[in-house]
Amino acid sequence: MASHPGLTTGTAAGPAPAVRLRGLTRVFGRRSVLDGVDLDLAAGEFTALLGHSGSGKSTLLRALGRLDGGDAGRGGEAHGEVDVPDRVSVVFQDARLLPWARVLDNVVLGLTGPDAAGTGREALAEVGLGGRERDWPAVLSGGEAQRAALARALVRRPELLLLDEPFGALDALTRLRMHTLLRRLCDRHRPCVLLVTHDIDEALALADRVLVLNGGRISHDLRPPAGAGTAGRAALREELLAALGVEQG
Repeated sequence: MASHPGLTTGTAAGPAPAVRLRGLTRVFGRRSVLDGVDLDLAAGEFTALLGHSGSGKSTLLRALGRLDGGDAGRGGEAHGEVDVPDRVSVVFQDARLLPWARVLDNVVLGLTGPDAAGTGREALAEVGLGGRERDWPAVLSGGEAQRAALARALVRRPELLLLDEPFGALDALTRLRMHTLLRRLCDRHRPCVLLVTHDIDEALALADRVLVLNGGRISHDLRPPAGAGTAGRAALREELLAALGVEQG
């Protein structure tokens, strides 16, 4: 099985990955955004995807979420093998709550069955919004709206959770609180997670594995060692900054 430089798969003798990409290509006009990406993501693994603006991070996420229909657009090119689980949830930077629906109705939107409301209440309690079921989205803070969006994603019991810069619009303190909440929720539910972010520190704080997308391919694949000290973390940060083309003073 071929792999790009820096990509470690290591799945030949293990269980089938939760996500399997082979030759994923997306071309817009004359620009190749994704150029034959090969990638495996393990069940229960938290992966962060870094890359400069326009590197194709969100394009890759949309392909995994079946949000692009495999269509690169008029005059473009879209092909490759994309194997993902049946249950996939996506959280965007904008919470995307329906303003005319109360918080609970937003969380259970599309769910059916007699237990839908109860499941939604449990999810809201889990993200710290117990008792806010009847609130309108307009009265929620930015962090609370993202908590509701997380509840809406998790209530579907996703096998794959896709996060497209979900905390990018939050203030620094709220963002740190959301990091703690997200890590706790992922440890509890154990979905396969792909977090798209521009923030190296966020990636290192949350992820078991950090990828860098560069030139349409995965150029770096790092696994921060458990319990890495300050020096080890600083070295990883410098390596990722260099991979992103950021010169250190």
